[in-house]
Amino acid sequence: MQNVSIVVPVHNEADNVTDLLAEILETQSAYPLHQVIFVNDASTDATATVLSELQKTEERLVVVSHAHVGGQSAAIHSGVLHATSPIIAMLDGDGQNPPLELPNIIAPLLADGAHNLGLVAGQRVGRQDTLSKRWASKFANKLRSSLLKDGTRDTGCGLKAFRRDAFLALPVFNHMHRYLPALMIRDGWDIDHVDVTHRERSAGRSKYNNLQRGFVGIFDLIGVSWLIRRRKRVNKMSEVLQQTPGKLPHV
Repeated sequence: MQNVSIVVPVHNEADNVTDLLAEILETQSAYPLHQVIFVNDASTDATATVLSELQKTEERLVVVSHAHVGGQSAAIHSGVLHATSPIIAMLDGDGQNPPLELPNIIAPLLADGAHNLGLVAGQRVGRQDTLSKRWASKFANKLRSSLLKDGTRDTGCGLKAFRRDAFLALPVFNHMHRYLPALMIRDGWDIDHVDVTHRERSAGRSKYNNLQRGFVGIFDLIGVSWLIRRRKRVNKMSEVLQQTPGKLPHV
């Protein structure tokens, strides 16, 4: 069975990382956990110190640090680059994505016959966010889905699992993590969706507001729509990767 690495992007989450790591490790009996990679995106609180202490007692914990804030997509990309497992699962570092859902999003990728499955995307039910954030998210997801036709109702959910080689073949840009379903489909991969639970923040505060999300989302949609239209594919990306193991094709 293929090993799994967990990637967790964090920025100023000193009060959340200890419990989050413990909860992730509690799920390890359900799948072959190889690494837990926390990417510290230039935190200004005690996140780096707490993670350093946790490394002393957990040898599978890998800490990647950014000298400057790169954003969530950059942090995820750094984590995947440092991962050594073929299957990657990710979740947000704020604790709102329950780690107990990890086995549910990983299992489809480990199943027999899943060779063309590139991504499993979590879809939040019973969201524990403010009403304004839920409304803004619902509107944005409907608009995105109508333009990109990715069949995903909640692309903002941080719980996702995917093939490392498929992810690294995708175009890299800021906020790309919100468009993984559309980008995977663009490259010929199948995607799957799994309903997952959601919970309130226990500490810290959100790094985004609705205006920020909406403003950048307009330009992101235009860019991703262009990428999809410009993609010319001879083979499915999964077939290319199988034919040339260890090599990443040009996008």
